[in-house]
Amino acid sequence: MRTEWMSRSVSFLRPGLEAKAVASAEAVAPAVPRTTRERLQATLRRNQEALSPRVLRRTLSELQAIVDPRISEVEASRRACEFAQWYVKAGAEERRDCWLLMAEQFAPDAQKAKAARVQYEAAIGTTDEAAAEIRLRRAMLSPRARLLQRFAGYPEGVRFLVDLRAELLPHLKSDKRLLPLDAELEHLFSTWFDVAFLELRTLSWDSPASMIEKLIKYEAVHEIRSWSDAKNRLDSDRRCYAFFHARLPDEPLIFVEVALTTEISASIEPLLDESAAPADLAKATTAIFYSISNTQTGLRGVSFGDSLIKHVVETLKAEFPRLKTFATLSPIPGLRAWMQKHAPADLLAHLDQPLALPPKSPHRTQLLAWAARYLGREMDGGRPVDPVARFHLGNGARVERLNWGADPSPKGLKQSYGLMVNYLYDPKRLDKHRAMLSGGQIPISGAIEDLYG
Repeated sequence: MRTEWMSRSVSFLRPGLEAKAVASAEAVAPAVPRTTRERLQATLRRNQEALSPRVLRRTLSELQAIVDPRISEVEASRRACEFAQWYVKAGAEERRDCWLLMAEQFAPDAQKAKAARVQYEAAIGTTDEAAAEIRLRRAMLSPRARLLQRFAGYPEGVRFLVDLRAELLPHLKSDKRLLPLDAELEHLFSTWFDVAFLELRTLSWDSPASMIEKLIKYEAVHEIRSWSDAKNRLDSDRRCYAFFHARLPDEPLIFVEVALTTEISASIEPLLDESAAPADLAKATTAIFYSISNTQTGLRGVSFGDSLIKHVVETLKAEFPRLKTFATLSPIPGLRAWMQKHAPADLLAHLDQPLALPPKSPHRTQLLAWAARYLGREMDGGRPVDPVARFHLGNGARVERLNWGADPSPKGLKQSYGLMVNYLYDPKRLDKHRAMLSGGQIPISGAIEDLYG
């Protein structure tokens, strides 16, 4: 390191100056991290830099070799696989240097992009417009995209990239230099994982044990506590569906758990009760989506939910023609935190034990009114503030009903004072509800509107 080289040099000149030289070197070091361009041109590394300039240059050469236009796709995939094998053994900071190289050294050529844009704008309305647009598209194409595509060329390459992004995401707020790499990955994943390339599968108790283990591992809404709990959720009156991709054949991307009932569920406890008798499927008229879980952090921003619910509704209707109602029993994860910022202190003081409030308690009435306002009116940037509401309302559902004491678990009390909400999916009104939401109006039922008081 640079300070070590300075301290060794100074120690030859005069004993006792070593510590002062080190302190001085650290004091004058710039607070802003060097770009990879600066580091590639340097001789020595500085504090917090994992790869030395020499190793950084070698790493860049290896990445550039992967996108060498003179080699075949087979050879490119082999090189990408070899690099990935080194990467998975590298330390966290060494991986970070790889991200920075991908982000900063494989960007589009700014001058070419600028010239192509000027040419395109000048060609609008002329016979050369189409050709100019093609030139602009090619100029804007990032070498980074080609690099990532070649990583996807070997059998485990897509898995490698999904895991890479999962590790990358927590660093975006602290290092904006990584944003282009993240944007490139999200764009590619949105194409690669389009619903046209996904397969809907039913998971059951007869599925391989390894698949049920993944269901247990990835369940994000209501923890699966045991194998008997898992079996209950895969019983005869239940269905579980998941999307899969050919490049991740044994890895569910998102799954939904469904209970078949005779009415819209008002509490999660009966649905999770392992001792409860299965419902009579011949009488089932309602499908309750009570848990939807994304499994791959690296695919954040890639939308599966809308397509999943549509496919599941059609699959259920084909198997059970009597089903007429499709709804959720959903958590309200942001309610308590939001109320602590906006609700009056005298109300919050009475909500330490919300389940103990009697039916006619004014504090219970106020809590329901605030929850209705949170779900039915509060928006941020044109989107519902609650993340689960944002998901379902964005898919065309409406806020149907609030349920008191529906989730008395510690998690339910911590998130939403035990409240849960039903979102109703009316296949005939999904587009109408989406249009309302895009116009700044959250679709709600009369029951929710009445709670406003």
